[in-house]
Formats: sequence, C-alpha cells, structure tokens
Amino acid sequence: MNCLIKSIHYCPVKSVSFQSIESSNIKKNLGMPNDRIFAFSRGIDNKQSKLIENNPNERKLNNFLTLKNSPVLNKYNFFYKNEKLTLTYKEKELVTISPDNKEEQSLLTNKLTELESSLSKPIILLKNKDFPFYDTSHSNKTFNSMSLINLKSINDFESKINQKVEFERFRANFYVEGIDAWEERNWIGKIIKINNVSFKVEKNIPRCVAINLKPKTDKTINLLKSLKDQYNHFDMGIYLTALDDGVINVGDKVNFP
Repeated sequence: MNCLIKSIHYCPVKSVSFQSIESSNIKKNLGMPNDRIFAFSRGIDNKQSKLIENNPNERKLNNFLTLKNSPVLNKYNFFYKNEKLTLTYKEKELVTISPDNKEEQSLLTNKLTELESSLSKPIILLKNKDFPFYDTSHSNKTFNSMSLINLKSINDFESKINQKVEFERFRANFYVEGIDAWEERNWIGKIIKINNVSFKVEKNIPRCVAINLKPKTDKTINLLKSLKDQYNHFDMGIYLTALDDGVINVGDKVNFP
C-alpha cells in the first residue's frame, strides 16, 4: 500500500488563508515555511499588539481575528508571494500590499473594516517569521509542528454523516492518500519519512468550531458535534515535527511504521 502526498498547503495569515504549493523546503524543528507568519490583532492597541507580535508567551487566541470570533472572514482569502500579501474575494483581487510597509498595512486593515464593519477594532497586521502565529504556540511539544491529514479519514467521516466535508475546512499542510481511514492515529509517537525527511508524529489534532464553516462562505453546519458523535473525539489529522532538512513534493511517498 503506497501512501502519497496528494497536496501541500500553507496559510500565510492565521486562520483566514489557504494556499496550495507543489513543493516545500522543510527545515529541522521548524514549521512549514511562510505558514501563519501573519495575523491580525483585534481590539487591542499598538503597544499590546507589538507585545504579542514579538512574544509568543503573551499571545491569547482572543487577541487575534480568527474564524471562531469573526466567521465573516471565511469569505475571503489571502495569498503571499514575492513579499506581497493579497486579499481576495471570490478569486478577485481586492488589495495587494508590501506587508513591511506601515502605510500599506493600513490600506489592508482599512479595507477589511470597510468590507466587514462588524469586526472588532482596531485591527493591526502582525508579522513574525521566527515565531509564527500557530494555535499551538502554547505547547512546546507542537509549537513548530506541521499538520497532516489522511483524505480517507475525511471520506469515512463523510460516509457516516452523509454530508460533503471539504478538505479545506481543516487547513492542513499535507494531505495524503493511499492508506486506510484513521491509520494515521497509529503513528503517534513514531517516526515517518517523506522523501528524505524524517518526522516525529507528536499527537492527534483536536478541532475547533472553525471546521463548521463551509470554505469561502460564512455558512455553517455543526461538523464538530458530528465528529464527536461518530468517533467520540474531536480529532482530524496529526501534528508532525521535522527532524531533518529537505524538500517535500506533491507525489512523494510517505514511509510509515
């Protein structure tokens, strides 16, 4: 049975972006390059925003715009390429900025509040490549981890609830195919290898209400409850920590225990 990388993704902006790539340069003990390197603070001043931008220990989830507190953002996407950050809606470019330019940062945040007046203000764009804005920032075990999801597990979930479950809901870095549903849960604590890169499988990924949002809309169904009802857990996917440097490509084989 061949387990293969079906697709590779990163989310340049915490919670509100999802971008596909064909390959990625992985570094030991670091997360996916450019993943969650931006975030928007909400309802806090410049001083507090700067503090959470630079110090992961000061971060609280409610300090940030997320799909949990601002589901209207799910209608939009962000793309980061060639040091430019672009906000889109239904594949249409709304604004592109150089994120290191303070004036251009304001163009972006002003556009967001113009589009969605319900967002908690002020909104400030944050950037930290060294300490990205992962939901796992509070955990030493998974801080610089990547995420992997088995597409068969999503398919199994779909069949049990008789409902389409889009893979984009989970915003994982790697999606794999070619193994049985939920086989990945047997890898916890073990080493897997993709191309020439070894990964430690750290733990299952518990999901939050963000998965209830249909991609590119603010429409919801209670998938989180369905996950618990069907499997008695809230998990979908696993956290990986890179043990080597190397390149991972779409189509690469995953060697597992």
